[in-house]
Amino acid sequence: MSAERFERHMSDADALLWNIEADPILRSTIVTVMLLDRSPDWERLIDKIDRGTRLIPRLRQRVVDAPLKFGPPHWSADPHFELDYHLRRLRAPEPGDRAMLFEVVRPIAMAGFDRSRPLWEFTLVEGLDDGGAALVVKVHHSITDGVGGIRLAMMLFDLEREPNIVEPLPPLPVSEDEAVIDRFWDWVAINNHRLFDLGREAISTTASGMRRAVTDPVGAVSEIGRNVSSYARMLKPANTPMSPIMRGRSLGRHVNAFEFALDDFKRAAKDVGGTLNDAFVAGIGLGLERYHRDHGAPVEDLRITLPINLRDDDSAGGNHFTPARFAIPVGIGSRERLIVRIGELVDQWRHEPAVAASDRLAALLNRLPSPATTVLFGSMLKGADFVASNVPGISFDVYLAGARLERNYAFAPLSGTSAAVTLMSHRDLCCIGIQTDDAAIPDPAHFAECVRAGMAEVLEGASEREPHPATVSFGRHGE
Repeated sequence: MSAERFERHMSDADALLWNIEADPILRSTIVTVMLLDRSPDWERLIDKIDRGTRLIPRLRQRVVDAPLKFGPPHWSADPHFELDYHLRRLRAPEPGDRAMLFEVVRPIAMAGFDRSRPLWEFTLVEGLDDGGAALVVKVHHSITDGVGGIRLAMMLFDLEREPNIVEPLPPLPVSEDEAVIDRFWDWVAINNHRLFDLGREAISTTASGMRRAVTDPVGAVSEIGRNVSSYARMLKPANTPMSPIMRGRSLGRHVNAFEFALDDFKRAAKDVGGTLNDAFVAGIGLGLERYHRDHGAPVEDLRITLPINLRDDDSAGGNHFTPARFAIPVGIGSRERLIVRIGELVDQWRHEPAVAASDRLAALLNRLPSPATTVLFGSMLKGADFVASNVPGISFDVYLAGARLERNYAFAPLSGTSAAVTLMSHRDLCCIGIQTDDAAIPDPAHFAECVRAGMAEVLEGASEREPHPATVSFGRHGE
């Protein structure tokens, strides 16, 4: 297997996720909990991860910031890389059930990264009550997004429990030893190159608009108005959540998880002409409406942040998405109407001109002073009530150092909201991971139960067959 190719400098989208962490509420940490049918062989796991860091050079690189933002941050081999720092092993406290496992995950999810080291940590948790184990994977969002993360993970897995072929260990990535002055001119060059590309694109767009103004003046004016309106909707600040109760923000986190059958979700969506994502978001909406009613604060609308995937190649690194923000009518009173309406809203946002220009918008934001970038982009995110993310996972059996992957829960970053709900498919299951802010949601187990009930409501009419029973795993605090 050949090493994955990564760009040396952060893209503007990646740099934006890195720079806004000046506000820790906006930390971009992705956590995944992989449930395994047994404990993997420790020595083989070390070899697997070591091999992975050679095939995926980003795992041995740290971020180096350009002074005074002369250019984008770049990735450089960590001269002090220690595998032992990034790969940890512990035993689950008694009784070793799912609730206790998620108590172990909590502080991992809450802690920020050491920004002087490569931005990932793996923690093997053994001694679960079912005889299995869990691998807790923590990665910074600037390395990759959800779709790219699955492709990176596949470089660590085997297709058999005991593969017969063991390839030789790949060579270590080449370390770069650069003088500060060389780095400086490199930053200046890449910054000038990107500014040139922005300018060239602006000139091309202007020239195209002028030609159209001559041949179709009415259409040209209409298109300009549509584009301006789209950019305004994308950049519009929203400092206040729509929820009257989920308004606090903190660094405290809880995680919960459950799963449903993938086919049931697909049927529920297909019955009303929607997609799996439409049914998933509708289930969250129904759950949040239920949660607000339980607290005596009924709502009609809540604002969602929904990542729209822009990845058009087979690359594994970097981020290729844009966050769309819009209100969904959670109080619409019908699961079928809600699924249909969400499909209409998502389709509308996919075709917004500002979505296609998201890289240019990120470039402009990154060229502001860091405090201004954080405040402006933060104002776009903090007014949302929740994040929903749907990641296509692995549809077949895979193994890690002799252990089979049974469940795969992803916990997306909150991005300034009160909760993040992530669907990651695995074989025939929809694995649902929920991460909540303690200040916004002081009863995380009840919140998770409401979301589970909302999704069960979506599935009630999926088919004549009884819905697949959900497996629920809630944390101990807030029950």
